[in-house]
Amino acid sequence: MLLTAVGAVRLSSRSGLPSLLIYLGIGVAIGSDGIGVAFTDVELTQVIGYAALVVILAEGGLSTKWEEIKPALPAAAVLSTLGVAVSVGVTAAGGHYLVGLDWRQSLIIGAVVSSTDAAAVFSVLRRVPLPRRLTGVLEAESGFNDAPVVILVVAFSAAGPVSHWYVLIGEIALELAIGAAIGLAVGCLGAYGLRRVALPASGLYPIAVMAIAVTAYAAGALVHGSGFLAVYLAALILGNAKLPHWPATRGFADGLGWIAQIGMFVLLGLLVTPHDLIDDIGPAVIVGLVLTLVARPLEVVVSLLPFRMNWREQALMSWAGLRGAVPIVLATIPMVGDVPGSGRIFNIVFVLVIVYTLVQGPTLPWLARRLRLGEEEKPADLGIESAPLERLHGHLLSVSVPPGSRINGVEIGELRLPTGSAVTLVVRDGQSFVPGPTTVLRYGDELLVVATDPVREAVEKRLRAIAQSGKLAGWLGTSG
Repeated sequence: MLLTAVGAVRLSSRSGLPSLLIYLGIGVAIGSDGIGVAFTDVELTQVIGYAALVVILAEGGLSTKWEEIKPALPAAAVLSTLGVAVSVGVTAAGGHYLVGLDWRQSLIIGAVVSSTDAAAVFSVLRRVPLPRRLTGVLEAESGFNDAPVVILVVAFSAAGPVSHWYVLIGEIALELAIGAAIGLAVGCLGAYGLRRVALPASGLYPIAVMAIAVTAYAAGALVHGSGFLAVYLAALILGNAKLPHWPATRGFADGLGWIAQIGMFVLLGLLVTPHDLIDDIGPAVIVGLVLTLVARPLEVVVSLLPFRMNWREQALMSWAGLRGAVPIVLATIPMVGDVPGSGRIFNIVFVLVIVYTLVQGPTLPWLARRLRLGEEEKPADLGIESAPLERLHGHLLSVSVPPGSRINGVEIGELRLPTGSAVTLVVRDGQSFVPGPTTVLRYGDELLVVATDPVREAVEKRLRAIAQSGKLAGWLGTSG
């Protein structure tokens, strides 16, 4: 199954279809209406779905650049709170008045589908060259809005009457505050420790980083905070902390993220019974139309009023509210709680996600081009890997010069690295040599740079600045 799913990534990248649909298809194909594997354990699906979502959020946080997401935080926070409330209300009204669902079922569906999916957003947006502030808002929103939505779905699925609106708002605010505090604390402590302790093997750093991120989720959940917000914030801090052996950590997290997506989507496809979906196709399409054409645009317009985004940016953000496995996982909560009609809720959500992912995912790049919101290609960034030299109070930086980097053609002396650092070795075409001041760097070169603790960050900034703007980086004001 893993080999089939890995091969399916190639198919999805060539066709433009989100990979989640292929993974769901694999699960359906081996299920009760396919090969015949019977699987009905909703509780196990929910547990594995939560675990997979933790890994996906951690991977997303680790790969998000702070300078891109920082300006987007206020807008993302409003979209994840006020925007979610607007989306839930409008979608629930559509489900009640247009489909005939009772209010409890409508509110559950409205809450479930109001969360944008982190895996879908991260995978699609990184293939679409959008302006940084749009990408930052959408990625931050998908990382933040799982927390309030989970609280709402649990509240609507609980036995007895639903709490008053002001009680729900208070619970959401408290859980978000606790989760944010724990995520920031765990992330900062973890980054501080990993930067100062030299582990005996480079392969231990990726394991430690992911363990710290999962610890943030566990700590948040144990004290009744938002574990999902905690893991995303902790991973965001770790991902921007310039940790040792970062390329290895990034690749490890990316691989875990793929395994989490494959396992979660295949299991959800296995849980569904296709012939039971036929009666719910119409209601799912109607609810999806309300969500996509009314609720999401209204959510974006209301939430972004203070942020001066033009109509083209708002139109793209309305269409980029991608759903994926998260709504389907959340739809198992009322099933575990034995809410009346929970089977129908799950079927409607499942069909809605498939139909509108097929529509929105492949058309997002086209819409970005039509709205003229594409971004010109930037110079390739340097790959810098750091290994701590604990006893020598220094760092060994391995720097690769990729095609497109403007460090090509720059002499070693023109790098003007801070005092306390030096380029000690260059590897070119498989041959290594000690460079002189007039050695000209080329594409594909691998540099070995030794830097003392006090100047390590300055060295990295200087190298990145030259990679962006060439030898005139200082004159052009590029900070790196």
